[in-house]
Amino acid sequence: MPIVSVVRRILKKNEMIRNYFYLIVGLLCILFAVTHTLNGMATTLPILDTVEIENNAKVAFTYVWHIIGIENLVFGIALLIMAFRKNLLEVKFTAWLIIVILAMRWIVITSFTLLNNNGNLKQIIPDTIAIFVVIILLLLGTKVKEKISNE
Repeated sequence: MPIVSVVRRILKKNEMIRNYFYLIVGLLCILFAVTHTLNGMATTLPILDTVEIENNAKVAFTYVWHIIGIENLVFGIALLIMAFRKNLLEVKFTAWLIIVILAMRWIVITSFTLLNNNGNLKQIIPDTIAIFVVIILLLLGTKVKEKISNE
């Protein structure tokens, strides 16, 4: 459990949480990584075995599915680390980069749904909600000001 050891190491240093928005989004991203992967393995990926398509297409679809899960996991770990950083200005660029990646992901999902599924946007409502909640929380996180201490 590398995530648990990272969190324990950070907490052992008695560091305060500097940005609760990053902490919450980090935990959400890890949760999304797990649920995305499990959902794919339980419902979406088994469908590939029931249809007649080339093995290369199955492999490509499978690894693309898991890339999203791994991206979410990496975002989550990075955001957990960012939540404890003393200098929030050092991590603001990373937060903006994650926001842009998620916004682009949403644009791709929405565009392909509109173009290839007769505009049926009902199926992307969960993804849309998740992505926009994360983006809004990250935007709020970028607005957190550093506390000036008298140390």
